[in-house]
Order: sequence, then structure tokens, then C-alpha cells
Amino acid sequence: MADFQSLAAKVQARFGEKLLSCNTAQHQVTIEIAPSSLTEICIALRDENDFAFEVLMDLCGVDYSTYGSTEWVTEASTNTGFSRGVSPAASSSAEASSESKHFAVVYHLLSIKNNQRLRVRVFAENNDFPLVDSVVPIWNCANWYEREAFDLFGIMFEGHPDLRRILSDYGFIGHPFRKDFPLSGHVEMRYDPEKGRVIYQPVSIEPRVLVPRVIREDHRYDHEANEEPRSDA
Repeated sequence: MADFQSLAAKVQARFGEKLLSCNTAQHQVTIEIAPSSLTEICIALRDENDFAFEVLMDLCGVDYSTYGSTEWVTEASTNTGFSRGVSPAASSSAEASSESKHFAVVYHLLSIKNNQRLRVRVFAENNDFPLVDSVVPIWNCANWYEREAFDLFGIMFEGHPDLRRILSDYGFIGHPFRKDFPLSGHVEMRYDPEKGRVIYQPVSIEPRVLVPRVIREDHRYDHEANEEPRSDA
């Protein structure tokens, strides 16, 4: 049994029904858990010898509100290149079902002791006020990671010691990585010679489709799977 399969089996045996899902796509173990189980499971993943995930490598927010929808033709992109996106998708995040879960927090854990990695994902239950527990008491390095997720996605972290913006300006309005936030922003700033200071004004750039989104569920783009054996001859 491969190492990642062994880890998946241990995680499933230990947490059982508390796991909403567990998969091993791309040889990476990913588990999804409910917000109510986050603190309990993270403490176990850090402290128990079978896991010993003493390092939080990364924490990030994800907005799934338009997951799977696209302005591009993507099915044939491998052989023919991307189509030209010219108009927004029919279903925007504002029109998406209020019952679907939009915001998730993803944790990447590393065990130096056991030489293994684990991805943990938890969805916030309230789309209007996404909230999950802070893991700063478990992994102190989560402090700035959670501030970044709050700044860019508006995800709140219960129990964070100093939850405030870390990248955006103090007076910034909105959260720039949300799918309903325009790429050009809502306002732009310039220096006003008459007022002798920098001022904000409505953005003058017309929004347009720029970046394709492709969901790949196969191994065509797995570097290790496609790497040809080296020849020393």
C-alpha cells in the first residue's frame, strides 16, 4: 500500500463519520470536515503519533460560488487552445443558489516526523457571513494566513487574536478575491493637483473577461505521471 493510501486509511479509521469526504486524487490525501469538528480534528492531527502534523504549510480561502461555470469553451482546450471569452457567464455569484456553500478554507499540513502531507477543507455554512474557528491556538503561524483569507475573501475566523486586513489599504471596500468582485475593482486613485492629495474615484476601466477557468479531473497534467524515463546512455 502506498504511503498516501495508508494515511487515508488511518484518517478514515480515526475520524469515521466526522469526515464528510476523503479522497486521494493526484496522490494527495484530501479530507473535508464540518466547521463544528475543525478544532477537535486539527488538534488530533497535530498531537497523535499516527499523524503528527506539526507544521501548517499553508492556509487559504476559496470562493466556489461559480465553480464549474465558465465563459470559455474548455472541453477541447488541450488540443485546440482556449476560446475567446467575450461575455460574463449566465449565472453569476449573485444569482447562485443561496443553499450552495460558497466559501471554504483549505489547510495544507506537513508531518516532518512521518514524512507525510494532508489537505483539509472546511466550508463555511453562512454565505453572507462566512465564519470558521481560528487555528492560531493550534498552529501559531496561521495568524497571518487567516488575516489574508479575511482580507481577500471576507472569511471570518472565530477566536483570532488580531483579525484585520493585511494586504489591502485600510479604507479598502470589499474583498478582491471574491468571484463577485470585478477584476478592475470598484474605485481607482489618482493624485489631484487642485486638492494636493490622492483621491478615489469610480474606476474608468470597462470590465471584460480575461482569464479562463478550467477544471481538470484527470492525470494529463500530472508531471510525475507524464514524465518520461531518463536515459543515461
